[in-house]
Amino acid sequence: MTRDSSREPNGDVEAAVASAFTSEWGQVVATLIRVTGDWDLAEDSAADAFATALERWRRDGVPHSPGAWLTTTARNQAIDRIRREATGNAKLRELALLAHDGDEQARSAEPDEVHDDRLRLIFTCCHPALPFEGRIALTLRTLAGLTTAEIARAFLVPEPTMYQRLTRAKKKIREAGIPYRVPPPQLLPERLSAVLGVLYLLFNEGYAATAGADLIRVNLSAEAIRLARLLVRLLPDPEARSLLALMLLHDARRATRVGADGELVTLDRQDRTRWDHARIDEGVRLLPATPGPYQLQAAIAACHAVAESVQTTDWARIAALYDELLGHTPSPVVRLNRAVAVAMADGPAAGLALVDELAASGDLTGYHLLPATRADLLRRTGDSEGAAEAYREALELAATDTERDYLQARLDEL
Repeated sequence: MTRDSSREPNGDVEAAVASAFTSEWGQVVATLIRVTGDWDLAEDSAADAFATALERWRRDGVPHSPGAWLTTTARNQAIDRIRREATGNAKLRELALLAHDGDEQARSAEPDEVHDDRLRLIFTCCHPALPFEGRIALTLRTLAGLTTAEIARAFLVPEPTMYQRLTRAKKKIREAGIPYRVPPPQLLPERLSAVLGVLYLLFNEGYAATAGADLIRVNLSAEAIRLARLLVRLLPDPEARSLLALMLLHDARRATRVGADGELVTLDRQDRTRWDHARIDEGVRLLPATPGPYQLQAAIAACHAVAESVQTTDWARIAALYDELLGHTPSPVVRLNRAVAVAMADGPAAGLALVDELAASGDLTGYHLLPATRADLLRRTGDSEGAAEAYREALELAATDTERDYLQARLDEL
């Protein structure tokens, strides 16, 4: 069933297609990969389906089940592409696609959640034969539909470098015959680290988008949480539980991070009564005692989540947790976050010294939060001229409209 197309403004159709892309891209691509075994064909056919949706939904209305419509359309696009091939294998792949509906009915009767195509996709991408960064990048591309540019920004590398990684990863899967499946239990631990990394970056891209008009892409975060829950049931590892806890503790604040007019609301101005305290309680309960990279990050998030205000937050403990986290993850972003905690615990001058040291290292060149943090600390020390200069630098680097608006407002205040 569809809505009357005469009542469907173009803007609504475009919004519906954009929403469907965020929520359904991974499922459509994962299903086609399973059926055809051809990653490029799956991505190209899915892209064609979304392009077709823009045209058809304007004429016919948005379908009652956009995901099913897109999967069927993508499958038909794949069949058309295969029929144009002059190879013997093309007929076999066409038959596989034509059998797709019956296959889906049989699968829907299976109670085992391991048959989730998107979880299959993650574990296939995270096969140990692939380079670690290639595993994560490929999953973000195929599962979340992130562009090569978005993934490159998440990794802080040039776009051509990321394109090469994606190409090599797909070639390796094809040439090595890597199976498209969730591995047996004895092989799960060796893939866990990469799978957790994928879910972590997927959640982050939804929680704080690297580009575009929206700071928050809710469907990406929700999908990451769904898959993390599934992974915890499949493999109740402490770090898997910690990652799920981390996601829940951050997601609990989602409703307060952007104001009614789309403006960024910083932690100190968020209405804590509107935080999802059920999620906070669940996240705290999930936290294991075993320290690890995700456990420490979740512990930091818990410090924020349970505090009544920014002023009563245990910043000294947060700084100590960041110190411990640096032992596991010596990342410049972690060092920047630690500098903020030190500034809150010991004063802005102490934090500013750490930020300047980090800036001098060049490790975060092009990362807008470095000058943005420096600007805030300079403002707090009374250096308005230096703060304005740093805000302008951050403004040039920020990739989302929401963040640019926030930085411009801070600059205007000065």
